[in-house]
Order: sequence, then C-alpha cells, then structure tokens
Amino acid sequence: MPIKADMRWFYPIDWRQISLHVRFERAGGMCQGCGRPHGETVRCLADGRWYDAVRQTWRNDRGRPARWPDIEEATRMRQTRVILAAAHLDHNPGNNRLGNLKSFCQRCHLIHDRPHHLARRRITYLLRRALGDLFLGPYSA
Repeated sequence: MPIKADMRWFYPIDWRQISLHVRFERAGGMCQGCGRPHGETVRCLADGRWYDAVRQTWRNDRGRPARWPDIEEATRMRQTRVILAAAHLDHNPGNNRLGNLKSFCQRCHLIHDRPHHLARRRITYLLRRALGDLFLGPYSA
C-alpha cells in the first residue's frame, strides 16, 4: 500500500525491507487475518467468505473452513486480487518493532483500521465545521 507523501517521514529508511520481511518471510505470503494468498485472484462474498483454490474449499473471514454458498449468494460473488500490506497494530507508523507489524490483505487491513479511520473522519468534520464558522459565520447544517 503506497505511503502518502506527507506521512513518508514517519517511516524508517529501510521500511521496504521491513515490510517485505513481515509479508513474505514471516507470514509466508499469506494474510495473517484470513489466510488469503498474496497476488492471487480469489472469489469472495460480501460476508468475508472466499474460495481457497489450493484446498478447494470455502473459508470464512478468519481463514477457517466455511459452508459453500447457495445459488442466491453465488450470484453476488465477485473476484478480487489480493495485495498484502504490513499493518501497524497500534496505528503508529513510528513503532516498527516486528511484534507490532502484521501482514494483512486489503479487507483485513481496512477492518483493523476502521476505528482509527472513524476517529480521523470525526476530526476532519470538526475541523471543517470550525473553518466554516471562522470564515463563513455559524455553520448552518
């Protein structure tokens, strides 16, 4: 996952090597949340189930065997390409201890970061409201 330019200075110079070690050497190219393999295109459902072509079974959002989808669920199946990212468990990009890093696919990374994203969204809304009050008068909506 690309790093925003304004956040790049939080990361160490050898971040690429640390990330490669976490994703491919330690995790073996698999998501540590659900077990999806890096670089593969997998069939998945909205509830998090995905088809493991190697073992020819469906897996749930934690990588455990799950029930096969019925016809109605199969109509809503989609395909996605899995890309792994090294995720900071404490959301602090300056804390690069190996115990603080996990290999996550896009879905697991977004689920892990959801509370952090919601907090940041609230701060953004409050800042916009304050700027509106400052320059445009009381915020109407």
